[in-house]
Amino acid sequence: MRHIISLLMENEAGALSRVAGLFSARGYNIESLAVAPTEDPTLSRMTIVTSGSDAVIEQINKQLNKLIDVTAVMDLSEGEHLERELMLVKVRADTAQREELKRITDSFQGRVIDVSDRTFTIELSDTCARLDDFLRAIGRNLILETVRTGASGIGRGERILKL
Repeated sequence: MRHIISLLMENEAGALSRVAGLFSARGYNIESLAVAPTEDPTLSRMTIVTSGSDAVIEQINKQLNKLIDVTAVMDLSEGEHLERELMLVKVRADTAQREELKRITDSFQGRVIDVSDRTFTIELSDTCARLDDFLRAIGRNLILETVRTGASGIGRGERILKL
């Protein structure tokens, strides 16, 4: 099962490496990873998307909590949360395809951010599943290049990750 693990860690050199090293040393896969400083410049928030059984995820959470650099861990998948991923996709957009591509992009609440004679670059922000739906809707044969940030997430309502 897919899990989104959010953690707070010290914003210092080597902290990201130690967290990633924990995953690789134990043979766990990181599907996506996003990290940036928080409102407190001494802390960074890391969002890791991984998959595994409940036992594997429990083990990951225990190991993360043991790391000196990690100050708080939350499995966002265990409760209500919001999730977004940013995707930029460059597509073949010849004259005959432009109107249909624009219609599909609008229906997914995306926007065309660059236009050339033969391409569109489209920006979308949504859940991973919804971005996958967009790619299927436009058809893989039109896709020239795709860049995705990986998921970022936050708990809904009063559910927060704090020290």
